[in-house]
Amino acid sequence: MDTIKYNRILLKLSGESLMDQNDCICSPKLSHYISQIKEITDLGVETAIVIGGGNIFRGVNQNLPEIDRLTGDYMGMMATVINALALQSALLMQNINAIVMTAIRMEPVARFYNRHDCIRQLKNKQVVIFAGGTGNPLFTTDTAAALRATEINAQLLLKGTRVDGVYSADPEKYNDAVKYDRLTFNECYEKNLKIMDLTAFTLCKDNNLPVIVFNINSSGVLKSIVTGHKAGTLIQTK
Repeated sequence: MDTIKYNRILLKLSGESLMDQNDCICSPKLSHYISQIKEITDLGVETAIVIGGGNIFRGVNQNLPEIDRLTGDYMGMMATVINALALQSALLMQNINAIVMTAIRMEPVARFYNRHDCIRQLKNKQVVIFAGGTGNPLFTTDTAAALRATEINAQLLLKGTRVDGVYSADPEKYNDAVKYDRLTFNECYEKNLKIMDLTAFTLCKDNNLPVIVFNINSSGVLKSIVTGHKAGTLIQTK
């Protein structure tokens, strides 16, 4: 039996990570994520998830002049709810208990976020999926992830990406990009590394919340991380 190092984690997924070539939710990718989540919930890890909505609508970055910034951000929040419900359904079909909590009221689609209720559900081994961002425009889902992770006393924030950690430059564009195994928050500021938006990053730093950036498409990586094996790039205060 593997020994878990982290009892409660928050996993941040991008909406784009669910996409296929037709910009639809990709069934094989969804199944891959569910199998990884099952591996850690079977170990008893209390798991919360924040998922983005960029595969459906990206708010201000959607580049539609007819839609103002705040309206676009609210549309992006609704997009995260669609992805969260898809994730919940896939988890339930694999007999993994899961609930969706939204930052904007929309019962009976999902529960309205309440910190104490959330922690109670996590202790009851429910996977809790946060949707609707922070409930406010002008904030990203990275910020929502940092905020919720802090509120639920998560031991670790896991940011799933397409690459296996943080590099000195985009490894998909530059062959000489150097991967970092460990960084401090201050080093990330000094090197101007674009890992999260500044608000999210500052929340993690101020609350001493370590972050691991890793390749979510690598099989077994979540289980490897929560059992204390090296994967991705660890970012922490010291």
